[in-house]
Amino acid sequence: MATYKGIQGFSIQNLSADPSNPIEGQVWYNSTSNVWKVEEATATGAWATGVSLNTGRYALGSAGTQTETVAFGGFTTANTGATEEYNGSSWSPSGSLNTSRRGVSGTGIQTAGLAIGGYTTANTGATEEYNGATWASNPTGLSTVRRFLGAAGTQTSALAFGGTTPSTPADSTEEYDGSTWTAGGNLITARNGLGGAGTQTAALAFGGNAPPFTAATEEYDGSSWTSVNSMNTARGQIQGSGIQTAALGFGGEASTGYTTATEEWDGANWTTVASLATAREQFAGTGTLPATIAIAGYDGTSPGILSSTEEWTGAGAAVTKTITVS
Repeated sequence: MATYKGIQGFSIQNLSADPSNPIEGQVWYNSTSNVWKVEEATATGAWATGVSLNTGRYALGSAGTQTETVAFGGFTTANTGATEEYNGSSWSPSGSLNTSRRGVSGTGIQTAGLAIGGYTTANTGATEEYNGATWASNPTGLSTVRRFLGAAGTQTSALAFGGTTPSTPADSTEEYDGSTWTAGGNLITARNGLGGAGTQTAALAFGGNAPPFTAATEEYDGSSWTSVNSMNTARGQIQGSGIQTAALGFGGEASTGYTTATEEWDGANWTTVASLATAREQFAGTGTLPATIAIAGYDGTSPGILSSTEEWTGAGAAVTKTITVS
C-alpha cells in the first residue's frame, strides 16, 4: 500500500510552528494551534485584505515586492514625503522624501527604490534614490517634468514614460542609468495615469487617460514601442506589476466610475480575473503576477482617502491551508 512518505518522500511532521519554506503537497501538524495543515497551489487568483498604511493617502508611489514594499509621497491634507516599509505583516515609518509631492511614480526594490516626478506646486522632474532607510536627491531630474507617469525597471536601469506635462498627456520616454536621464523612443499613444511593468529593455505600458480613457497596450524593446492587444477595460490611474510577458493590471477610473477590474497579461492577451474588493484610483501597486500589493488611494467618497491595502495571490501560487476534519 502506498504511504504518504512513499509518495512525497518525507513523513508528516509534528511542528510547533509552520515551516518557513513548505513545498507543495507537504502536510504537517501544528502542535501550537493544534491543527493539521497542507501546502497547496491556488486554483484561481484572488485579492485578500492586507494591512493598512499608518498614513492614509492618494497619488503615492511604491517599489518592491508584496512582502518587501516601500510606499512614499502622496497627498493627505497636503503633499507629503512620508515613507513606510512593509515586511509582509506590518507597516513601519522610514525616512521621508526630500521633495514632498503627489502624483509620484516608483520602481525598484525596497532597499534600492526610485521616486520619479510628481507635483509640488507644479510638475517636477525630481528623482530620488532610496537605500532602505533614507532618500538621496539626484541633481539630474527628468528632462520632461511630469506627474502620473508609468515606470519600470530598477534603481540603476529605469524607464519613465507618459504622464501629464503640464496639463496634457505626454508620449515621451526617458531612460535612467543610475545618474542621468536620456531620451528613449516615444509612446505611440500619449497618456497619463497609465500602468507599467517590466524592465528598461522589456517594458509594458497599458491603460491611461489619453483622453478619453484608453485600453491601449504597448511593449518597449529598449529603443521603441510597439502596439499589442488592448486591455478589456479602458481606464486611467491604473496600477500594474510583473514583467513584460506576465503582468497584472488593476483598479483605476473607467467611463463608468472607479473600478475594481483586474486583468492578467500573458505576453499576448489580457484576461479578466478576480476583482479588487475596493474600487480605487490614484493608488500604488507593486510586485509580481503571482504576488502583488495594492496600496491606499482614493475611492471617490468624501474624504475618500484610503489607507487600506489588498494582496493578490495568483493562480498556481503556494498557499498554506488548514485541514478541516469532522
